[in-house]
Formats: sequence, C-alpha cells, structure tokens
Amino acid sequence: MKYQSFNEEIIRLIGGKDNIQAVVHCMTRLRFTLKDRSKAKTEELKALDGVIDVVSNNVAYQVIIGTHVSEVHAELISMLGIAPNSNEETEVNEKKNPLKAAMDLLSETMTPVIEPIIASGLLAGFLSLFSITGLISADSPTYQLLDSIRSAVFFFLPILIAMSCAKRLKASPYLAVALAATLVSSSINDVAGLSIFGIQLPQMVYANSFIPIILAVWFMGQLTVLLKKYVPKFLQYFLNPLLIMVICLPVTLLIFGPIGIWIGDGIGWFFEVLHNTFGSWIVVMLYAALQPFLIMLGAGNFMMPLALNFVNKMGYDPIFLAAATISDLAVSGAMLGYFLRAKDSKQKQLFGTVSFSALMGVTEPAIYGVFIKYRRPFVAVMIGGGIGGLFAGLMNVKTYSIVWGLMGLPSYADNQDFSNLVFMIISVVVGFVTAAIAAYILGIPQEEKEGQKKESLNENDQAKLATLKKVPLASVVEGKIVPLSEIKDQAFSTGALGKGLGIIPSDNRIVAPVSGEVSAVFPTKHAIGIKTEQGVEVLIHIGIDTVELDGKYFDTIVSQGDSVKQGQLLSTVDFAEIQTKGYDPTVIVVITNTMDYLDVVPVARENVVADDECLTVIL
Repeated sequence: MKYQSFNEEIIRLIGGKDNIQAVVHCMTRLRFTLKDRSKAKTEELKALDGVIDVVSNNVAYQVIIGTHVSEVHAELISMLGIAPNSNEETEVNEKKNPLKAAMDLLSETMTPVIEPIIASGLLAGFLSLFSITGLISADSPTYQLLDSIRSAVFFFLPILIAMSCAKRLKASPYLAVALAATLVSSSINDVAGLSIFGIQLPQMVYANSFIPIILAVWFMGQLTVLLKKYVPKFLQYFLNPLLIMVICLPVTLLIFGPIGIWIGDGIGWFFEVLHNTFGSWIVVMLYAALQPFLIMLGAGNFMMPLALNFVNKMGYDPIFLAAATISDLAVSGAMLGYFLRAKDSKQKQLFGTVSFSALMGVTEPAIYGVFIKYRRPFVAVMIGGGIGGLFAGLMNVKTYSIVWGLMGLPSYADNQDFSNLVFMIISVVVGFVTAAIAAYILGIPQEEKEGQKKESLNENDQAKLATLKKVPLASVVEGKIVPLSEIKDQAFSTGALGKGLGIIPSDNRIVAPVSGEVSAVFPTKHAIGIKTEQGVEVLIHIGIDTVELDGKYFDTIVSQGDSVKQGQLLSTVDFAEIQTKGYDPTVIVVITNTMDYLDVVPVARENVVADDECLTVIL
C-alpha cells in the first residue's frame, strides 16, 4: 500500500481503530465520525507530514489531505476493515443514449474476457506453427491437451461473458454463471426436439455465443430488482434465487436465445453483403486507419464481439483482427519515425519507449502520451494503417483465431494457408514502414519546436517572459465577493488548500472560470476540479459542508475528463433550498497548486457578474 505508514500514523493519532466509528472522504479531506474526540491528538495530527490541516466541528472531525484523498481513503478503509459510506461513494446515474449504453456495455464486458481469449488465440497460433514445422503432431496427446485450452475458452465463452457483465446489469454473478452453464450443458446446447411447458424449442447452439447470454443476464438483473421489491425480505434469501433461475431459463430459451442468434446472423449477413457488393477491403482499410481514434474514444473493444461472431459463424474473421494488428504496427512505425527525427534525448526516449510498446500490441501509451499532444501521428497512422489495411483487404486475409499483434502472426497459417500468412506479413510491414516514413516527413510537431525555441532563451529572458504571463479566471457565479480569510471553513480560510476567494451567490448557475479539462467531479456534486493547459488546478467548492446533502439540490452536467470552455455551464444549484436546510451557500474558488506560481491575486471589487475577472494566476 502506497499510504500504509501514513494511514497507520493517522489511526494512531486519532485514537486507534476502536475510536473510529466511520470515515468517508470529501474532495480534499477525510471526514471521521469518532466515538470520543478527546482521544484524538489534533496538534500532532496537524504536524504529521502529509496532513494540511485538521478541522473539528459539529459536522465531523476532518483531516485535510489534498486532492489525492480518495487514494488515501481507499487504503484506510481497507486497513480498518470497514465499508465506505454509501452516501459518499454512490455513483451518479446518468441517462445515456441507448445505442451508446449498449456499446459501452459490450466494451466493458469484453475487457476482462480478453485475457483468456488472447491466451487461447496465441496458443492456437503457436500450435499451428509447431504443427506446420513438425515439432508437434496434430494427433499427439500433447497437442490435443494444449488445444483443449483454446477449445474450452471458446466453448464456455457464455460463462465468461456472464461473469463479466452480471454486476454491470445488477444480476448475481453466480446465478448468471449458473444460467450460462445450463445453456451450454449437453442437455440443451444444440439439442433437437426440446420443449418446455408444452412449447417446442428451436435447436440452438449456445456454446461460443455471447449475445444470448448478455440479453439473458440483462433480464436477470431486471427480474432481481423486481423480486427484491415485492418478495418479503424474510423469504428473499431462499426464494429469489429459485424464482430467478426458474423464470430466466425458459425466457432465455424461448426469447433471448433466438433473438441473440438472429442478431449474430444479421451481423454476418450485413458484412457478407458488404463484401459481395463493395469488398471487405473498405472496412479493413478504414478500421486499420481509424483504430487509434476509437481507442481514444474508449471504444477500442467494440470490434471484439464482431470478430467473435465471425469466428463462430465462418471459422475466421475477415476484417477486424487483421486490421487491429496492422493499425498497432502502424502506430509503432509512426513513433519510430518520430524517434528517428527527434534530436532531444528525452523525446527520443519517449518515442522509442512507446514505439516498442505498440510493437508488442499495447498502443495506449503512444495514443494518450504522444498522439493527443502532437496530433500529427494520427495522420501518419491513417496513411500507413490505411495502405496496409487496403492490401490485406484486397488479398482477403483471414484471422483464424481471436488474436492480434506480432505474436499472433503464426495463426494466419492455420489450415495450411501459407499464402494467407505471407499476405498478412506484407500488410503489417507495409503499414509499419509507410507510417514511419509519413511520420518522419511530417516532422517534429509544432509544440516541440516552440518548446525548443523557449529553451534557447537565456535565463534572464525566460524570467522576464514568465513575469509577463498570467492566467485570468472569470467568475464562476454572480454574487458578492468574500475574502478567503472570512470563509467559515478553516481549510479554506487559512489558505491551506491554496489562494482564492469566496462568492456569496445571487444566481443558481455555476460556470467554468477557465477553459480546460474537468479533472474531478465529486459524486455528491458539490465540488468540481478543472485543470488548464498551463497546468493551473482550479477547485470550485459549492457551499460549506454541503457534502452532507449527498447531491440533493445539485444538477451537475459535466463529467470527469470533459473539456470545457470559459463561461460554459457546469452545474445548476438550488441555493435557496441549501440555505433553507441550514447550509452556507458560499461558492469557494481556490488554486490548489498555488505554490507552483508567483502569486494568485483576487480582484479588488465587491460584486461580480458573468465574465467578470475574479482571480489572476501569475505564472
């Protein structure tokens, strides 16, 4: 544990484990409910390295840590052996577009399942290579035993999918697995002539499938919620599991099984029509060119269910897995191009490291560490990946196993299809080399050139340049300005969390004071963090002790990771109701990394309206 010794000291100074009744966390502080506050050694806690301040009031005993408090809290409750307060840890339920919600579910479900799928796919590739070279005979016991890993992973895929998606769909993972195991059992899977309640069932193959079990687990989650609502609590432990299984199995066999298979067949039919009409090369080319964008958008795993469907129906994937491998190698090539072009040793180290990572099939470091910052590598990958994907599509390259990356290349020779392997190798080399050349020609991104220009200035010039730079912050809400020293919260009034000011609001709209990225949105919606391109970290704390309201009266419309513009609406707050409940509505704005700058200067005026400058950060 990163904070184990720190937490041990906190526990000791606060009176020991037995003195702690509960502990939750706010945006910056641990909030303890103590059995006896007199046992806490407050002054020693304040002096503890890592503690900013300690505030004890009628709300809670609060130990102010900083914005990394969530990490400290996670380890602390583990050491204490107590559960986090549900009010503080409740997730915000957002309404999503149904299609986006379905895509998110598929992506999140496939992520933990990828591990055994990759293992089985790579194993299949190496077994194919060993068989071709004569190292192991396909009829030998060794080959058969190792191949059973591959066949078992895909045969029992519904069980893996059920375990992965159950909690997301509010179902019991164990009941979901039991249902999936029932579907792939020898008494149901691919058995003809079955009937239930006198209704004839179609002959269905559930092994290797994934859509029927996802639909079934979704229904199980809905049924679970319904039964908890209407079945008496003293009967739920015994009765609910029985009702869930007895109801879910026939519904799955009668409805979700056929629907899932039809959806799978429909996907296959769509791409078959596309292939016969235009050629699958279009899809292969586009996916190989655009995969980095999909990864950046969090949709990198959306192709996995489609690839699985192809392998189940056709015995190979004609599109996605080959395109993914070509794209990964194009990313590696683009980073190699920048490695060869860069002169700065730190840049060379960065580009070389992420190039090797992408070569091994892990492209996230390159995409998030380089692509987003410099942008031009996207163009290089689109060129290299697109050309490599075009060649693979035109040559009808097939992926016989669920695997991608260099380690999976042997699987392309499965079924003695050596020409398929050769075409795939050519596609990968074309994508890699073309992306490297394109990146080298595109040159060093402008951001780096500007950085080198700044480095060429002498120290005096750099100091003068720094004194001329500032970041102005507009008001987050209309109202009356209050000096930070007058805020009725010691953590803020002492400046422990950084310099800033308070605003007594006269409007219900909270807007962004600067442009930047939303670095944090607390689950109870009372605090929002924004980080600017210059690195300024802004904390907007709405009201004092309003964490206790658990999000009530707050309508926050941004999420962590969102990009916002200055003046953009962040949240709507019913301040009248907050005051009615006895809470101070003052909105506090502080720069949490104040020490990184020359100064943070509040504006010298009494009232502010929208777009008025209220703070200035001197860089």
